[in-house]
Amino acid sequence: MKAKVTTEKDSPIIVGLDIGTTKICVTVGRRSGTNKIEILGVGKAESSGVSRGVVANIQKTVNSIKLAVEEAAGQSNVDIKVVNVGIAGQHIKSIQHRGILTRKDDSEINRLDIERLIEDMYKLVLPPGEEIIHVLPQEFTIDNEPGIKDPIGMAGRRMEANFHIISGLVSAVKNIKKCIDNASLEVQDLILEPLASSEAVLDEADKDAGVVLVDIGGGTTDVAIFHEGIIRHTAVIPLGGNIVTEDIKQGCSVLRNQAELLKIRFGSALADENKENEVISVPGLRGREAKEISVKNLAYIIQARMEEIIEHVYYEIKSSGYENKLIGGIVITGGGAQLKHLVQLVEYITGIDCRVGFPNEHLAKNEVLPKTSYDELKSPLYATGIGLLIKGIQAEEEQEELDEDKADRMSIKDIAQRESKKTGLLGWFKDIIKDGNEIDDASYLGKR
Repeated sequence: MKAKVTTEKDSPIIVGLDIGTTKICVTVGRRSGTNKIEILGVGKAESSGVSRGVVANIQKTVNSIKLAVEEAAGQSNVDIKVVNVGIAGQHIKSIQHRGILTRKDDSEINRLDIERLIEDMYKLVLPPGEEIIHVLPQEFTIDNEPGIKDPIGMAGRRMEANFHIISGLVSAVKNIKKCIDNASLEVQDLILEPLASSEAVLDEADKDAGVVLVDIGGGTTDVAIFHEGIIRHTAVIPLGGNIVTEDIKQGCSVLRNQAELLKIRFGSALADENKENEVISVPGLRGREAKEISVKNLAYIIQARMEEIIEHVYYEIKSSGYENKLIGGIVITGGGAQLKHLVQLVEYITGIDCRVGFPNEHLAKNEVLPKTSYDELKSPLYATGIGLLIKGIQAEEEQEELDEDKADRMSIKDIAQRESKKTGLLGWFKDIIKDGNEIDDASYLGKR
C-alpha cells in the first residue's frame, strides 16, 4: 500500500524514480494546499549501470537505486515501497493511430468511455519484442463532429479519437522492472521521461501556443512537441552530455572526471564568446606537470558536439510538420541545459526562440528540506524527477475520478443488491428482479 498522510486535501504521498545515465534520483512529494508540489525528500546516487538511458548492469543499477531510496526515505521519513519510474532510451518509438467506439446510446460521455477507447489501443499488434508504454489521446470526433479536445459531458453515440502511441523494447522494460523488484520496490507506473519533464517546465499556455521540449540528459536527449495543448511528436536521441565529456577527455587528453569538471565549470557552447588568452591549468597525473588548456579550444570541442545534437533535434522538429507552428519556441531542460551560451546556439541553428526551462514554478514553499537542497531542486537537472511526481499525482487524481464515474454508473439493480445485503431484505429484492431483468426506479422506490 502507498503511504498516505492526512492534509487539508488528504493528498497521497507519491515517489518518483528517475533512472538516468549519470544519476539516479528519487523524489518524494505530495500536492500542497496551494495546488503546487511539496517536496518531502530527495535522494540521489551516481548511476553506473545505465548506458544511454537503458539498464546495462542490473546489480550496479539496483545498488544505486537502493542508495537513492535510502537517502530520500531518511529525509522524508516515508517508507518507500511504490515508485513512478521514468523510461527513456533510443529504443523508444512513437506512432499515430485512430480508434472508434460505438456506444449503446447517446447518453453523456464520461471518463469510462475514454478508458475503453484507450484500452482498445493497447491491443494493437506491434513488431516482435516491442510493447506499448503510453496511449495518449489527441483529438476526438463525436458523431462526426471533429476537433473536440475533451468530450466528457457531451452526448454522442459514436466516438472516434486520434492517439499518439509510445512503445519500447520489452527487454528494456523488463530490465527496469527487474531492477525495481530487486530493490524491493513496486512499479506504480512507467512514464516516458520527456512527458514527465514537460509537466515540470511547461504550462498550458506553452502547450497551446506550440512548443518543443528538449531534455538534454547524460545519455539521451528527449524531444516532445506540443501544439494546441496536445502532444504531437516524441523522440529520443541517443546523444547527451556524457558524449560531450568523452570528447573533452579525448580532445584535451585529460581524465574523465577532469573532463566533466571542465565542462561544468568552464564549458561553453559558443567558442566565439570566449577570449583567446583564457587558459585553465589542469593538475597532471601522479606528480606530472600541470596541463594548460585554452578555454576557447574547450568551447570548440563542446560546440561541435552540441551542434550535432541540436541538428538531430531540428530534424525531429521538421519531420513532425510543426516547425512553423511553434509560437512558444524551444524549451531546453535537463543537466545539459546548464551549459553556457546553449540558448544562443540553439536559436542560431534552428532560427526558433529558445529558453531554459526550470521546474521551480511548480514547487510549493518548503519548510521540510534544508534550503540548499530546496534551491538545488529548482535546477533543470531535476526536471524529470519533479515531473514524475506531478504525473504520479495526476494519475492518482484521474483514478479517483474514474472510480467516481464507475460508482455513478451503478445501475439501480446494483444498488438494490448492495442494500439488500446490508439490510437483509432479500424477499422484496427477489420479487422485483425476475428473469435477470433490471428494475426501474419506480419499482425500487415503491418497494422501499
